[in-house]
Amino acid sequence: MDKVERYIKGIVEEFEGKTDRLKDTPKRASKAYRELLDGYKQNPDEVVGNAIYQSRMDDIVIMKNISFESFCEHHMIAVTGYVSVGYIPNGTIVGASKLARIVDCFSHRFQLQERLTMEIADAVQNVLNPKGVAVYVSGKHFCISKRGVKKQEASLTTRYFLGEFKQNAALRNEFLTSVAF
Repeated sequence: MDKVERYIKGIVEEFEGKTDRLKDTPKRASKAYRELLDGYKQNPDEVVGNAIYQSRMDDIVIMKNISFESFCEHHMIAVTGYVSVGYIPNGTIVGASKLARIVDCFSHRFQLQERLTMEIADAVQNVLNPKGVAVYVSGKHFCISKRGVKKQEASLTTRYFLGEFKQNAALRNEFLTSVAF
């Protein structure tokens, strides 16, 4: 039994008592957590690999509505939502699926949405060196909807801009208008 299984077994016994009914739960839950938190084993450079291509494209490239699942680092409860990533190429573009993989790289960790937003933008900047990066995240936090204040429809929106998006209000607005959920 690995460390995660032992901890989960302790949680099960705390609430359920010793029972055969949930005897396989710690092993299954440990496997699930290792899959759901696999972002700790990922590196954006490796995720993108050689999927960077030369391009004359010089206008905004946007990948919208990338679904994500994460865990609030304060309560270890689910956070789900959507991410939109935009960038202005500087001679290179990235394979479209790689933007989604970058999102997964950082969302599959214990997270704060604000940090997640910045980490995605910084990774795109570091991997591509574009003229600008924009990231917009809308998340539903189960620590808000299922416990505590129990606000079912509440969502948190974060955004982060680098380069030309940070310097140019018209570009920011164009991006935000394009990704409005």
